[in-house]
Amino acid sequence: MKLIVGLGNPGSEYRGTRHNVGFEVVDKVARRWNIVFHSAPAEAVLARSSRAFLAKPLTFMNRSGLAVSDLQHYYRVSLSDLLIVTDDVNLPLGRLRARRQGSPGGHNGLRSVIESLGTQQFSRLRIGVGRGDPGRRLTGRVLSRFNDGERPEIDDAVGYAATAVDLFVDFGIESMMNEFNQHEVDEVDGDKKGK
Repeated sequence: MKLIVGLGNPGSEYRGTRHNVGFEVVDKVARRWNIVFHSAPAEAVLARSSRAFLAKPLTFMNRSGLAVSDLQHYYRVSLSDLLIVTDDVNLPLGRLRARRQGSPGGHNGLRSVIESLGTQQFSRLRIGVGRGDPGRRLTGRVLSRFNDGERPEIDDAVGYAATAVDLFVDFGIESMMNEFNQHEVDEVDGDKKGK
């Protein structure tokens, strides 16, 4: 059984912020699968299907690993069946990047997951939210909302990411990487590829 965890911050004040894109993706998957979130045996909400568990930690971003670790242990999910979905300010807006392992790359949520699991050996799907003004503090950036011009592109990216989750659940990380990383640096006629 796969465990898909979208990272974000709980509470209506954080809804729609860049840091909550992971929540948006698992919400989209839950709607597609027609399942709903309920309380979990961890500080999280959980939606369960015959295919996978979907989870959203309620620990706030910097402590996400506590919920991830509790769920992974409780449901005895192997690390190869775990996928973390999160935002990434270092990727262009709307760009997806899947990896089977890696460092936190400056992301506090991923850092917390790595510390709690004691390993970097788990899959992750990052959704680009754009760096914005390099002079602006990252905290302000990730807690800001998408403007009207950005929202359609991020909505598309959330849809692509939900499809990537389906690929991970059915075929594993390699298939997801092959589909969504293959054109990472290519641009054709100004259109971003590898979404």
